Amino acid sequence: MNIRNLKIGVRLGAGFAVLLLMLAAGAALGLNRMATIRAHMEEITTVNNVQAGLATTMRVSVLDRMIALRNLVLLHEVVDIKAEVEHIQKQAAIYAQAEQKLTSMFASGPKTTVDQHALLGQVKEAASAAAPLIAKVVELGFADRAEEAAKVLIKDLPPSQFKWQNGLSGLIDLEHRLSNDYVADANRDYEIAQVTMLTLTVLAILLGIAIAWTITRGITRPINEAVRVARTVAAGDLTSQIVATQTDETGQLMQALREMNDSLLKIVGQVRNGADSMATASSQIAAGNQDLSSRTEQQASSLQQTAASMEELTSTVRHNADNALQANQLAGQASSVAVHGGAVVAQVVVTMGSINASSRKIVDIIGVIDGIAFQTNILALNAAVEAARAGEQGRGFAVVASEVRALAQRSADAAKEIKHLIDDSVSKVERGSSQVSAAGKTMEEIVASVRRVTDIMAEIAAASQVQTLGIEQINQAVVQMDQVTQQNAALVEESAAAADSLQGQASQLLQSVGVFKLNQST
Repeated sequence: MNIRNLKIGVRLGAGFAVLLLMLAAGAALGLNRMATIRAHMEEITTVNNVQAGLATTMRVSVLDRMIALRNLVLLHEVVDIKAEVEHIQKQAAIYAQAEQKLTSMFASGPKTTVDQHALLGQVKEAASAAAPLIAKVVELGFADRAEEAAKVLIKDLPPSQFKWQNGLSGLIDLEHRLSNDYVADANRDYEIAQVTMLTLTVLAILLGIAIAWTITRGITRPINEAVRVARTVAAGDLTSQIVATQTDETGQLMQALREMNDSLLKIVGQVRNGADSMATASSQIAAGNQDLSSRTEQQASSLQQTAASMEELTSTVRHNADNALQANQLAGQASSVAVHGGAVVAQVVVTMGSINASSRKIVDIIGVIDGIAFQTNILALNAAVEAARAGEQGRGFAVVASEVRALAQRSADAAKEIKHLIDDSVSKVERGSSQVSAAGKTMEEIVASVRRVTDIMAEIAAASQVQTLGIEQINQAVVQMDQVTQQNAALVEESAAAADSLQGQASQLLQSVGVFKLNQST
């Protein structure tokens, strides 16, 4: 894994972690050595010094008792002797207490040496040997036997005394040597800790320098490259080849700069193309605005003429509306007349129907007459036949029958003529009735048509009124259009000026964009 591909935070964290670990190791070692030194110091202060103090107390007690014994031998007053004896007893108690503590410390101390036990045993042995002699000197002193007491003090006691004191002195010296040894160990531990901490500090400094140099170099080189690229882009050169060789934040920065450069390259190319197009379009707009200005002036003139024509048209439509209103009134009157005529024709149709019915009755009556004439003719014929059979006797009857027959024949002929006339009259009446019916229907259609004409004329009159209002509104709209056209003409002139300004700005934009250097393919 390449360290340069690690994120800057990870690298910084790892570098500081290594330094902190080394510092922690040095601190731990220093604390360990300090704990050891502290243990040595505690051993010296709480054990050896105390033991040496107890041994010194014991030796001082021995010396004080020896001095008191000497004074006891030299003194003669009982009071003085008692005082010295009390002092001896007091020092003996002090000695016993110190010896007990020292013995207890030697027994419980984990670091008590064999020499310490041996010297303490020697001291106890010498003390045991000297104790009866001291008691004897005290006894002889109380008995005022000074010479004997002096003899014991001078001859018998010194060997045990010297052994006793030498043992205590040796024990004190041993405690001092042990303290010195502990001090030497502490100094040695201090020197080791000092060397170790200095070594770790130097290593930490060197390692920190190496880590700082590595991390700084891994950060500053890409950043310097990014600064160079940014300055190149700021100078307008977009042809730089930006390569991101790392995947950390600096690599992401270079990648972002490359994307920014590519985006700027694309945007500037588009802006340049847009500026060219805008310059061309602004030129076309300026020319178009000039053309539009002239056309707007023509349109304003045409609208003025249209406004005048609309005023004339408004007057004409208003006159037509008045005429349509009068025509509507006349159509209403005609509708009333047509309705009345329809009623009259209906009455005529009824009358013609009655005449037709009467004619048919007459035809029926003529038919009856014709039948009677036919039967009379038959009877006359029969009478003539009978008269012919009767001969001369029936001649008169035959004449009558002949006359009757002739009369019947004329009646039949008259009936036929009447029937023919009646049939012709009935036919004409039927045709008249049909024509009257047709006339009635025609009158109804005329009435309906007149009503429709009346409705249409009413609608025309209403429409004429609406048209009048509409044309008046159109006239107002045309006037407003004329005003708007005048305003548009002013706006067109302003637009032409703006187009000229836009063309100038497009030229300036082209000059500004021309600062950027683009690839030939862009």
